Amino acid sequence: MKIQLTPRTAARLATLAVASAGLLVLSGCAGTGGMEGMEGMNGSGGASESASELAEANEADVAFTQGMIMHHQQAIEMSDLVLAKDGLDPEVAALAERIKAAQQPEIDRMEGWLEDWGQSGGDMAGMDHSSMMSADDLAALEAASGADAGPLFLEQMIVHHEGAVAMAEEALAKGENADVLKLAEAVIADQTAEIAEMKEMLAP
Repeated sequence: MKIQLTPRTAARLATLAVASAGLLVLSGCAGTGGMEGMEGMNGSGGASESASELAEANEADVAFTQGMIMHHQQAIEMSDLVLAKDGLDPEVAALAERIKAAQQPEIDRMEGWLEDWGQSGGDMAGMDHSSMMSADDLAALEAASGADAGPLFLEQMIVHHEGAVAMAEEALAKGENADVLKLAEAVIADQTAEIAEMKEMLAP
């Protein structure tokens, strides 16, 4: 059955069709703009930028990380030497165990950062050796008896810790990586406290 439209009805239908098409176009534009606005609102771009900033490291961050890994490794070596002694003061033994327990996880964490940054583990050539024990220092610690090894270990570790604190202070002044700065603050707090503890243990 064929429906006959009057000219007036046909004109009204045509007007409605044009209006509907216009609404669809406007709705499409609004939808696109809305999605873009939502992207900005949900902070997805900002979150990825923050993650990127956390992953970035400047030369000071890399130098601190490479140097502190080697510094920590020597502290663990010194702790192992003194812990091998018979007749060692129990307080010294407990301190050496604490140093090992604290610094090995930090070494593991820093090695992970270097891997993330595409950097090597570094070498001793670019390090400030003023706080590192020499081969003769380590040989003296190894040769000392238990009674003598305790005080010698404390004297050497005070110097060693003072060097770590100086390295951390430089990282805070020149670094920019959030993880590095957080570790530097922890090194300063923890090792300054241990320096005071060791000085007290050495006091007559």
